[in-house]
Amino acid sequence: MAAQSDSSSSEAGSYQGSTNRDAGHATRRIAQWVAATTWRDVPMVVRHEAKRALINYVAVALAGCTDPTVDKAVRTYQRFSAGLSAGVIGRRERVDMLNAAALNAISANVFDFDDTHIPTIIHPSAPVAAALFALAQTQPISGEALLLAFVLGVEVECRIGKAVSPEHYQRGWHITSTCGVFGAAAAVAKALGLSAQQLVWALGNASAQAGGLVETLGTMSKSLSVGNAARNGLLSALLAADDFSGPDAPLEGTRGFVRVAATAPKLDALTDGLGHEWALLSNTYKPYPCGVVLNPVIDACLDLRRDARWRLDDIERVELTGHPLLRERTDRPNARTGREAQVSAQHAVAVTLATGLAGLAQFSDDAVAEPSLRAFGARLRFIDAAAFPLEAAEVALVLRSGDRVSRRIDAARGSLAAPLADVELAAKLRELAAYGGWGVAPQPLIDTLWRFDSETDAATLMQLACVN
Repeated sequence: MAAQSDSSSSEAGSYQGSTNRDAGHATRRIAQWVAATTWRDVPMVVRHEAKRALINYVAVALAGCTDPTVDKAVRTYQRFSAGLSAGVIGRRERVDMLNAAALNAISANVFDFDDTHIPTIIHPSAPVAAALFALAQTQPISGEALLLAFVLGVEVECRIGKAVSPEHYQRGWHITSTCGVFGAAAAVAKALGLSAQQLVWALGNASAQAGGLVETLGTMSKSLSVGNAARNGLLSALLAADDFSGPDAPLEGTRGFVRVAATAPKLDALTDGLGHEWALLSNTYKPYPCGVVLNPVIDACLDLRRDARWRLDDIERVELTGHPLLRERTDRPNARTGREAQVSAQHAVAVTLATGLAGLAQFSDDAVAEPSLRAFGARLRFIDAAAFPLEAAEVALVLRSGDRVSRRIDAARGSLAAPLADVELAAKLRELAAYGGWGVAPQPLIDTLWRFDSETDAATLMQLACVN
């Protein structure tokens, strides 16, 4: 999906409709575009999507803020905090801004309930928003300036992700972490008003700190690398602000990130349509706290459960048809924790069919420990269908009687074709604030974010989101 800019007069407009003739100078062109782009250049639909993304970000950070993962991280990070300048969403503790960026990104990612950029499967908001709100607590930034920096940071990380997808993820790199550090660096550099040259250096500094492995999925370590993306991206821009220099082509260089991260990177993706096509318009928000490829599976199971004339014991096997990535990411028959359950089709199918629910409680340690659900997972069979889009799946129940019932979902709830409405995102924030927010009032947060471009001080949001 693309949208036209409502400005044709700014320097940013000169980058629209780019081609691969300039792929050899991609980093500098991206830096020049980020430095030149103003809020006037951002279409209204993208501005609104930025607010939706931040509502979802705050919601999921509130949900995760009291999880044991965050508790442990806070205790350790506090030992090395250089000050008390920034808060942690949903908590009383204050730390320095680098550690705040890390902790708030960890919190937003811990339940795998954060947003998803469909072309890359990047969770774009956590690394970028966490870095920006940490910065906003240490120096004056308006809501409009933060929103602009957020839009541009998301654009940068997702373009880099498109350049290395799908091979990068398939080779085992956690793409949110590896690309998120670039988005955070670009966003903070924009908020600091850095020059195009300093932006190049910020991206170069980020390239030296990109990391994260798919092997960590289902463990606390996965959120650690997302936290590092926010922290290291913020650090990269702060260093660049002091003219801490880096390579001229950290993205497209002979040994730059995209050439190292993929054997056949799509260099055109870095700059094609820059200022004309917007990554946020391909962003989605989850109705369930699990891997995005499980959304259509859960939708199908909920439909089957709603009309059920069978009991769980009547099911001989479950046939799950979907894109091969569904099996690759979620074939985890022996999930031991709620965190592992977030990426386990076996658990998602069992708990949804058994309870007719798919909320945070259904992906908890207690739910995973239920013997009947663990046993049921062995009845699941995957069927790869490359023609299925990621947002689609079919669940078929083969009953012991010989009957067969099935549901196919072509567009999962929360997908680009069936997006969550504004009221649903606001309801998600209210629900997740009640789950983990320790008394943080959700409605002032919602009201502030819908009018955030008129806020004179972006730190107002963090004052509302933290416990005093």
